[in-house]
Amino acid sequence: MNKPAVVVDDVSKMFRIYHERNQSLKAALMRGRRAKYDEFWALKDVSLEIASGQTYGLVGHNGSGKSTLLKTMAKILRPDSGAVETNGKVSALLELGAGFHPELSGRDNVYLNGSILGLSKREIDAKFDDIVGFAGLEDFVDQPVKNYSSGMYVRLGFSIAINVDPEILMVDEILAVGDEEFQRRCMEKFKDFKDDGKTIIVVSHALGTVRTMCDEVAWLDHGRLVETGDPNTIIDKYTDVQVEKVAEAHQHDDDSADRQRTPGLLTLDGVELIGPDGEPTTTVRTGDEVRIRFDFEAKEDIRDDVVVAMWIHGSADGSNLTGPNTDDGGLPLRVSKGRGQVELTVPHLMLLPGVYEAGAAMTDPSRANHYDHKPGILRFTVQSGTPTERYGYFSLGGTWARTI
Repeated sequence: MNKPAVVVDDVSKMFRIYHERNQSLKAALMRGRRAKYDEFWALKDVSLEIASGQTYGLVGHNGSGKSTLLKTMAKILRPDSGAVETNGKVSALLELGAGFHPELSGRDNVYLNGSILGLSKREIDAKFDDIVGFAGLEDFVDQPVKNYSSGMYVRLGFSIAINVDPEILMVDEILAVGDEEFQRRCMEKFKDFKDDGKTIIVVSHALGTVRTMCDEVAWLDHGRLVETGDPNTIIDKYTDVQVEKVAEAHQHDDDSADRQRTPGLLTLDGVELIGPDGEPTTTVRTGDEVRIRFDFEAKEDIRDDVVVAMWIHGSADGSNLTGPNTDDGGLPLRVSKGRGQVELTVPHLMLLPGVYEAGAAMTDPSRANHYDHKPGILRFTVQSGTPTERYGYFSLGGTWARTI
């Protein structure tokens, strides 16, 4: 049987966070004490195994230890305890411009970076045109890299890394800096690597990409390994936890606002999701007919039209997926003193399976005056229905047919 590409065995890594650092011997003598610092454990007792030929993803919030773990795998950082074993030639693209000398030209940096990654001059000569061509820097290769944009840095660094012909390729989030065309070519290159039986380890916040690209995923939280497994399962669990954290934060904000806010003219009392059976629910299916009900109360007649708006988030990064409102929907809304209610009817809910969070607000038509604002007022789950799709947040609802 083939050996695993990477074995991480009970790895821990600690950094010192200094409050005041002695910059010189004189400073240390005058202070008469050592510099003060706190210990920060970026990794704590992490163990995992990556099979040869796998595409493996590392996910987690900022500061969870993903990049630190990747650097220990690449032997850039030495763990304070535990061990990392790699079986195969490693190439890593971890930081923008890592291994580049800003005063040298792109050409010189190809040779410098290539030699750092273990290529001989003859090997770099043979690969030089491919490296520059993939990066799309033929017109700039003799310019100093200090004049390169961040995208040019990334393209050149990635092009060198993949042309080393590694058995294990490690890539950090840095690819997000590249433009759409470059990212498309990177994905094609990843596919070629995968078809050739290479091992790819990637750190990314782009959860949709991780779902489609990776065979297995590890979830890190505050330096500890939470779980490894199937990408869809792990990412769903991770997303659920992140959405809960956002909801708790919003609830805290709401509670603080309620303590500080004086009663307004118009208050949004509640938002409910009404399922196909006509009853309030928090769980529906893709394709269901649903209604979203907004209850409000006015302390007196409102002179201007009122706009009821909502927005839906469906991921750990807080991306705004959609934002319908009564104004765009063609419903002029005059509000008189007392209680009122409006509903948004959705004939076919095209959200794909996942956990979603909705916020709502009531404003005047200019959006300058907010009568009430309730982030995170509704949280609901969408289960698999019709159409059955796995990737992204929405279905287009189209029908496939062979035409030739």
